[in-house]
Amino acid sequence: MRVLLVEDEIEIATPLARALQAQGLEVTVCHDLETAQDALLEREPDLMILDVRLHEHEDGGFMLAREARQAGFTGSILFLTARDALSDRVQGLDDGGDDYVVKPFQLLEVLARVRALLRRTTEAKTNLLRFGALEVDLSRQEVRLSGIRTDLSSREYALLERLVLSPSRIFAPEELLDAVWGDAASSVSVVKVTVYRLREKLGAEVVKSNKNGYQLGLL
Repeated sequence: MRVLLVEDEIEIATPLARALQAQGLEVTVCHDLETAQDALLEREPDLMILDVRLHEHEDGGFMLAREARQAGFTGSILFLTARDALSDRVQGLDDGGDDYVVKPFQLLEVLARVRALLRRTTEAKTNLLRFGALEVDLSRQEVRLSGIRTDLSSREYALLERLVLSPSRIFAPEELLDAVWGDAASSVSVVKVTVYRLREKLGAEVVKSNKNGYQLGLL
């Protein structure tokens, strides 16, 4: 799993990065806000460990967390900082943080918190399906396109869910009618209309169709 460590004090960042790597984690270390922003865009990590006060800004870690959440980052965020005021802890959590550790810290405690956060991330990912820019969160029944939530009706979501759970399978319209509508509809025309609406909201390529039926198009 991938960790982005943003810490401007090299004497803290280096031993922490080594300890994380010893746990089998892939670690990217950044010492400033701009480099961290570039690294986040290049490859999304599973966990971010952020110092709050960076050279560029005393709230640099909070700023990066807010930007990441607004852009659709769904991984875990751990703040690692000398700022121990209650207001700072509250702000960290409000800005999207999952945990907050105050310096000076015990390395074993930080590693334990990292393992706990990554377990939660792993569990969440089992319910998060990705197909290109499309994300389907099965636990929350939410759909995001390029990180932006897209509101679907209950029928639209149910049809899309059926397709993403078996992405290589072609579903006959009658199958989708039975699975999504049951006895609530008698004509397969509602399937065609719902597919049309999904394409309008998520892009024309989201559902493929042929003479046999419908299939997820983002493979």
